[in-house]
Amino acid sequence: MSMGRKLFLLITISTSMFPFAVLACNQSRDAVYVYYVLRTISFILSQGSIFCIAVAYAADIIKEENRAAAFSWITGFFSASHVIGNLLARFLPEKYIFVVSIALLIFGSVYMYFFLAETVEPVEKRERDSTFLTNIINFTRKRYESMRYAAEVVFRSPTLKVISFVSFFYELGMSGISSVLLYYLKAVFGFNKNQYSEILSVVGVGAIFSQILVLPLLNPFVGEGVILCLALLASIAYGLLYGLAWASWVPYMSAAFGAIYILVKPATYAVISKGSSSVNQGKVQGFIAGVQSIASLLSPLAMSPLTTWFLSSDAPFQL
Repeated sequence: MSMGRKLFLLITISTSMFPFAVLACNQSRDAVYVYYVLRTISFILSQGSIFCIAVAYAADIIKEENRAAAFSWITGFFSASHVIGNLLARFLPEKYIFVVSIALLIFGSVYMYFFLAETVEPVEKRERDSTFLTNIINFTRKRYESMRYAAEVVFRSPTLKVISFVSFFYELGMSGISSVLLYYLKAVFGFNKNQYSEILSVVGVGAIFSQILVLPLLNPFVGEGVILCLALLASIAYGLLYGLAWASWVPYMSAAFGAIYILVKPATYAVISKGSSSVNQGKVQGFIAGVQSIASLLSPLAMSPLTTWFLSSDAPFQL
């Protein structure tokens, strides 16, 4: 059975409610363990999938020349939600944080259910008399064939093949920086969580501005390829300034590049969207999101011990 994009969006967003509902009802140690189990399952179902489906949905209803701006608005509002969420968490009483989170998640799901139009008509299931085991086998086979088909589409296209490698190495580096940044800033400059929060705020506010205003204005003149290259160069400068920081103000200057490198995501979505047909939008976006997830998994495994080594007295060299 082929389901529409609206149903997939509802499923992925709705699964995020249950972990927070557990903590809203009970904050005992057992409840925390249940939260982590449900949160893990929720991440498996929704992490990355929401963006892939949202981008595929937008590609269904928006002309190709306007997609980069639309994708930038999607990621821009996502950045805005992070900033607003951090502010709510800082000023709301602790006992209300999870209740407000659940209310917002419910509102999002209800809004989509009533106001979001389906763009892909579901295909009715034909095999009504199949056994449970047969259905499991058929489901597994179809999922394997779908993943193999997505991989073939990506590797047959020079553009999609290149963007998949770029996405892998970009995510490998940026996930590594994110995983050790607080530890690094604390060890080298004595930063606390408030200063780290200030840096995240600088990145967040700059990201909102650049994604909602700058990219839509620049894209018609230079194209998403040029924007992607500039954003990748900014990410290199971002990492180098952190690594070579010689004073406590340098990390703040480095954070300013976050307003530029954040454009990697919407520019990547636009390049992928242009490089694939409307039928393959979801499959290709999902495949490259899987490549990014693999990089996110591998990166901390290498970066954490390397950071510890270079910050120790046994470092191979001192900058």
